[in-house]
Amino acid sequence: MTFRSLDDLPNPSTEAAAGALSAVLPARVGTPARARAGGHGAWRRRARRTTTPLVLLGLWQLGASTGEFSTKLFASPWLILKAFGTLLGNGQLESALWISLIRVAGGLGIGVPIGLALAVIAGLSRRGEDYVDPSVQMVRTIPVIALSGLFIVWFGIGEEAKMVIIASGCFFPVYINTFAGIRGVDTKLFEAAKVLGVSRWGLIRDVIVPGALPNFLVGLRYALGVSWLVLFFAEQDNAQSGIGFLMTQAQQDFQIPVVFVGMIVYALLGLGADLIVRFIEKKALTWRTSFSGT
Repeated sequence: MTFRSLDDLPNPSTEAAAGALSAVLPARVGTPARARAGGHGAWRRRARRTTTPLVLLGLWQLGASTGEFSTKLFASPWLILKAFGTLLGNGQLESALWISLIRVAGGLGIGVPIGLALAVIAGLSRRGEDYVDPSVQMVRTIPVIALSGLFIVWFGIGEEAKMVIIASGCFFPVYINTFAGIRGVDTKLFEAAKVLGVSRWGLIRDVIVPGALPNFLVGLRYALGVSWLVLFFAEQDNAQSGIGFLMTQAQQDFQIPVVFVGMIVYALLGLGADLIVRFIEKKALTWRTSFSGT
């Protein structure tokens, strides 16, 4: 049985509560996390994870060097590296990267808190769900790109419109996953907590938050990925700076290596953000044991 809302919280009998305590608490409290692989195992896994990208990179350079790939249409890794050095040397890449990071941070700072707050309101109460969830689900089906025209009319062509576009893309993954996490908490946990005399705030703090945290972090990972996708579109629309603008200008001037530099920067930024959230997951979810492959 999963959590439905605090309004429907059961009032367990002593026998039911004792069963909940014996069945749930040992699984949640005091269970050590799965032992991590040793140092040699970790290095072997890193080597395996880098093998495929390095092989593909070598084949790419080989194809370009032998003429199998047209460097005018499909720049070689060496030409991309030279373009990367040029952009770093003249300061273009640093300036564009800094502006893009500010836009993404602003969008996340708007979209993530709002998505989290509405998910908590809808998840904790049936009444909150009735008021919030239908509207969110309707707006969710509208493409963010379709809303960009309205955002430009409402907020102009400055930074505010770009941040709002990014925020609208980040909002929904956080809301949907957090709401699902709250409603997925096992009701037996509430029964056990009530026997221990936990208050309503204590239920939220000690039961709902730990139970919903894994889903929230999954939503945050999706939101970070979406933010870079939406950023590229936002920086192509009435922008005079940023990585997306740099790529658009390079495309118009047929500077293919610069386009690839922008793509690689986007990929590295997305990968870095994902690694940060995964690191937070390891630290925040040490109590949880889960299957991680064989």
